[in-house]
Amino acid sequence: MLMNVPNFLTWLRIMAIPLFVGIFYLPADWLSPAGQNLAATLVFGGAALTDWLDGYLARMLNQTSAFGAFLDPVADKLMVAAALIVLVYLERLDAPIALIIIGREITISALREWMAQIGKSRSVAVSFLGKIKTVSQMIAIPLLLYHDKIGNYFDAQVVGTWLIYLAAFLTLWSMVYYLKAAMPHVIHHR
Repeated sequence: MLMNVPNFLTWLRIMAIPLFVGIFYLPADWLSPAGQNLAATLVFGGAALTDWLDGYLARMLNQTSAFGAFLDPVADKLMVAAALIVLVYLERLDAPIALIIIGREITISALREWMAQIGKSRSVAVSFLGKIKTVSQMIAIPLLLYHDKIGNYFDAQVVGTWLIYLAAFLTLWSMVYYLKAAMPHVIHHR
């Protein structure tokens, strides 16, 4: 099932990446900086919503597929990496934090692929810790993209910064967890 409703939504998420990045390259007379922040936040939020929706529809419509299971996390990682790079470019995020998060995603993806090849993919299945990291990250990124205060008291940049630091900490912690779970298999299959 290369093309069904859930996979179509996943493809839309991937195709939204150039739109998302391009928002910050629009001329100032087309969209103000605050407008760019809002538009990018909405595109990212829409992408996050389709991430939830494609999984829900795949189960609800019984349209799960190996291709969808492969494509969905790729789309997620591409969108998050694009957002982190944009945030570094906008000087709203320190590069080491972005490198920690992106580096962990690449490392764990490679580890999962290798573990699947040796038939031990359940050893590195998504953990609760990984889910907390994802939630923290998916709240932090839109706040950092929005950047401005919401009302008189809620500073999106400050809260987003604390949440992305939490996500980076959980990123390292979950990476250690996954590597520790895989280590017996790594030693056994050298």
